[in-house]
Amino acid sequence: MRAPFPLMLLAAGFGTRMGALTATRPKPLIKVAGRALIDHALAIADGAGITRRVVNLHYLGDQLAAHLAGAGVALSWERDTILDTGGGLKAALRLLGDGPVLTLNTDAVWTGANPLVQLMQAWDADRMDQLFLLLPAAQAHSATGRSDFVMDAAGRVDWAKGRDGFHYLGAQIIHPRLLTETEQVFSLHAPWTRAMTAGRAYGVLHQGEWCDIGHPSGIAQAEDMLRQAGEGPDV
Repeated sequence: MRAPFPLMLLAAGFGTRMGALTATRPKPLIKVAGRALIDHALAIADGAGITRRVVNLHYLGDQLAAHLAGAGVALSWERDTILDTGGGLKAALRLLGDGPVLTLNTDAVWTGANPLVQLMQAWDADRMDQLFLLLPAAQAHSATGRSDFVMDAAGRVDWAKGRDGFHYLGAQIIHPRLLTETEQVFSLHAPWTRAMTAGRAYGVLHQGEWCDIGHPSGIAQAEDMLRQAGEGPDV
């Protein structure tokens, strides 16, 4: 496997679907199986050998910054306004470099193979500008249950548009050349569409399970998933 890519941990969001749990703390500090979500994500980065790690901060960011003190994580502050996924990533490129970047959402829990290692092993710079980690929608522990993408036999990805397909797990490799927006605030949907249109967006299936902490009930669901895998509390 090539040298590890830099990693962007997406952690600036408001976590409004978590209700009272995020009224006084940022979502990445919610605990699952006795460990804050951001620490689950950092453990994945450690397991993949990734040393250049950046986290973006906005909502109650001072709490998260204090938690990360001494953890070797660079901070990309979005103080005036939250920049959305694309804007946040583009603003952090000064800390990440100009090559392909891993990103990982910090509101999910994983079992099985390391998601970042899987992405790095599957990355092919000659064919790809975008690589998503996916599961069949029916297998993803998600409150939405939606299919985000479809994937052909060669692994090329397109929007599902109501078709049965695969759920995006919040882990990807993206090349910064896709981030051509001039505005400060934007999502990653337009860059993803550019890669799809060019035939340079691909997917790889996660070898394990994944649970989205998108709602308070997701905490118990994730802990049960970890318990069954021998990784959770009371095992």
